[in-house]
Amino acid sequence: MSKGRVDAAAGAPGLLLRYLQEQNRPYSAQDVFGNLQREHGLGKAAVVKALEQLAQQGKIKEKMYGKQKIYFADQDQFDTVSDADLQGLDAKLATLTAKVQSQQQNCRHLEAELKELSSALTTPEMQREILELQKECAGYTERLKNIKAATNHVTPEEKEQVYREKQKYYKEWRKRKRMATELCDAILEGYPKSKKQFFEEVGIETDEDYNVKLPDP
Repeated sequence: MSKGRVDAAAGAPGLLLRYLQEQNRPYSAQDVFGNLQREHGLGKAAVVKALEQLAQQGKIKEKMYGKQKIYFADQDQFDTVSDADLQGLDAKLATLTAKVQSQQQNCRHLEAELKELSSALTTPEMQREILELQKECAGYTERLKNIKAATNHVTPEEKEQVYREKQKYYKEWRKRKRMATELCDAILEGYPKSKKQFFEEVGIETDEDYNVKLPDP
């Protein structure tokens, strides 16, 4: 055993006694070992030995809980707590609990604010973004200026003529589609195969094949 481990084992009884008195709650040897071994370098055997020694000396109490032995501070050394003291402690606990909840709420608000700020642009990034937007705006302004200065604008009469021609072609489209549909339906009445097979054999392509929809009248 190393010198450090020997020193830790020698001081284990005093350390464990203070720990149990300060915590004032029951612990198993495994609990005490798990809580103190990293900070104080205590081995489990040293913890078990120190707890048994303290119990034999009457400095702490031990009790079997199922198959496990539990150790806790001797309650006789503590002052008796009156009902008034307990009520005071309950009130203090309620106040502290409310304070903790308030602080937790504040933490959530601060975390949300931090997340929002972290995702926001920095000052240099904003400056670069502003410059880019200014350049883009200047480009649109120049484009608008050129459009206004152009002499080849479409007149209302020309626009109306285009609209009338569009309506004319739409009307012709509907007419021919209806005629083709009626003709195919007439042929299919005596055709032994399906409509799809007929279209494939004849080589007919429909508007639907190309996801083309006839505009509403």
